[in-house]
Amino acid sequence: MQVERVLADLIRIPSVNPPGGEIGVARYLKGLFDQHGIPNEIIEPEPGRANFLACLGEGDRSLLYVSHTDVVPATGDWGFDPFSGDITDGFVYGRGALDCKGLVAAEACAVIGLAEQARLRGKLTFAAVADEEAGSAFGVQHLVARCPDKLRADFAINEGAEAPYVIGGKTCHFIGVGEKGPAWVSLKAKGVSAHGSLPMLGDNAVVKMARAIDRLASYEPQIVLIPEVKTLVSSIARLLGSPGEVDAANVDQIIEGVKDRNLAGYLTAITRMTVSPNDIHGGAKVNIVPDSCEAEVDVRVLPGQDAGYVARELGPLAGGVEMSMMQYNAPTFSSADAESYRLVYGTLREFISDAPVLPSISSGATDSRFLRGMGMPCYGIGMMTLSADPAMKQGVHGKNEKIDIASLQLKSEFLQRLGRRYLGDY
Repeated sequence: MQVERVLADLIRIPSVNPPGGEIGVARYLKGLFDQHGIPNEIIEPEPGRANFLACLGEGDRSLLYVSHTDVVPATGDWGFDPFSGDITDGFVYGRGALDCKGLVAAEACAVIGLAEQARLRGKLTFAAVADEEAGSAFGVQHLVARCPDKLRADFAINEGAEAPYVIGGKTCHFIGVGEKGPAWVSLKAKGVSAHGSLPMLGDNAVVKMARAIDRLASYEPQIVLIPEVKTLVSSIARLLGSPGEVDAANVDQIIEGVKDRNLAGYLTAITRMTVSPNDIHGGAKVNIVPDSCEAEVDVRVLPGQDAGYVARELGPLAGGVEMSMMQYNAPTFSSADAESYRLVYGTLREFISDAPVLPSISSGATDSRFLRGMGMPCYGIGMMTLSADPAMKQGVHGKNEKIDIASLQLKSEFLQRLGRRYLGDY
């Protein structure tokens, strides 16, 4: 089973969300698993919005591999067809290669490999789910609400970890143990319309909104170092030659010393609440003073920062613009002091020798938040080989997305070994 060919096939199946259409991917996976005699099913909450589940083995222990099959739109000027799935020069090209069809392919091939080579003394579940990119209402949320036992396991492996970084001459690998919570805010400005040639007779809602957006964009959040993040930043500081105590007063100075722009941005995001005004609509015609304007702001919070905290911090900055919470999910975490984490850590070590392995949290949200809500520990992997181009990370929700075949093989081999180590075979 060549994981790169499975990924190429998945990329060629349109599952852009919105509108989704994950049914094509689910049917492809069903055909693949039927060929290997692995019990599976498709759960379709609404026509076209499909989740694929497969189970292997039985026993007291259980493990869940989860990944999502929907992808974001391929906007911008790509250097190749974003849905070509081309395999060239050691890479697979296309939307979803990194987020998250690469993991879907790696998990699928790992399960099929275990079915061919091992007899498990525990239950391994593979869930390739829908709608992660738009809130998971037709994916994990639906499954947790309607059939949680189909997902329940001792722990789960998902996306949610940073890809490796070279820091201070050492390649650092990460295991995701948690994530920030999305607290998306809606803004509505109201005004009075008038002829565009007589703006003084109107009350321009777009101008009101622009002022509010400017204040939000200038907001300076409080720096917060939760224990997991403090451990991560302290480890990075030591690798950079700054072994002193890390605190809120000096963390930005440490981040300034990080040369990799992506890593610096990530560290900034996980040490404070972030506020990003990303969508705005106002006005109907160039010669009409607009009487309404709406905007949406992506806010991400850390533990201890809930919807009330967001309202207290950002409400005064909105001024005369109405602010309301569109969506809120609390930050979620799984313990790094647990047998399951140590197993993931130890298995990863077998592939990377003495390279540093650090717990990390995700600046974005994943389906793990719903599984942790069931009381299930979830750990994210972001394994990549040293030969991977660091610029590839910009392909996640960006353009020219691709993944190297060696990284795909590494993920699949890791997942096979983890399944063997936890569920056992004989």
